[in-house]
Amino acid sequence: MGAVVGAALGAGVPFDQVRRRAMGVRRKDVAPFDPLVLLMGLFARSLFPASALRTAIARIAPQTRFEYLRIPLTVTATDLDSGELLLLGGPPSQRRGPDIELADALYASCALPLYFPPFETDGRRLGDGGLRAVLPLDPARELEPHADLFVAVNVGPGFDERGGPVTNGDQPQPPSPGAPVPARIPRVVRTHGEAMRIMMAEQAKRALADWPKDGPRLIYVRAVAEREATFAVDRVQEYVEMGYQATKKALG
Repeated sequence: MGAVVGAALGAGVPFDQVRRRAMGVRRKDVAPFDPLVLLMGLFARSLFPASALRTAIARIAPQTRFEYLRIPLTVTATDLDSGELLLLGGPPSQRRGPDIELADALYASCALPLYFPPFETDGRRLGDGGLRAVLPLDPARELEPHADLFVAVNVGPGFDERGGPVTNGDQPQPPSPGAPVPARIPRVVRTHGEAMRIMMAEQAKRALADWPKDGPRLIYVRAVAEREATFAVDRVQEYVEMGYQATKKALG
């Protein structure tokens, strides 16, 4: 949802209002149960309808076009057929992808395969930008080659997640106090999520490792490192506080 938050702030919506809007979204608003999925089984296009996610996005970031934003915004998405990382919005000279409206770009940037259907335009199928770049640090440097400061907020999967896989001899961390018990998820969905998590965690780790030692200052914020957090919209207030504390620590 980084693209959505960016669009809301770029439109000039005050932070407290963005937070209130996000807190007004419930899990059933984003991921409602669809009886048709049970009927279609493995032949279903996605687990959740696009309309639900689009409505939730519009409640947080109501602007529909990039040119209406006060602060320039570039959104990432992935071409699901070619695997290309697309840069949507921003100046035409820097755009890498179709010219689409902001609302469509935000949906595409959030459309995780299996969970939501891709956004289709001009024969292309666009999905979550995190498939190619959870932390799009290289594209950011290309867009702003003269910047001396970058801020990267990583809310994607990571090998540091509590209860996550053991790596390099580290022991998995227990769930944080008060964390909800993970929901019972169908095995095929959980297996898909585990594969996505490993892929995204590895590429984020690599993006950080490749940041040049003599490059611009990079402020890295890692606020939430928990399993099953993708649809935990009922914990927005807690995550906001975690983000605030993590950012203070990163600014150091």
